[in-house]
Amino acid sequence: MSDVLNMRLKQYMAAETAILTGGQSYKIGNRTLTRADLAEIRSEISKLLAAGASIDGASRTTSRTKQVILRD
Repeated sequence: MSDVLNMRLKQYMAAETAILTGGQSYKIGNRTLTRADLAEIRSEISKLLAAGASIDGASRTTSRTKQVILRD
């Protein structure tokens, strides 16, 4: 599952870069066309990062606690 999240994160990062370098919208005559919604892409990037995706592909480790029960 983390591989899928990492792949999607890379795709969203590439989309963000494309929007930032190529423009989010363009005009033809008096019509303005939008390629993609930058705010939506950034929102998805945040969700993927919160879900454990990483850009470098390294998995996030979470700290785990253990409960010890002492018995006689």
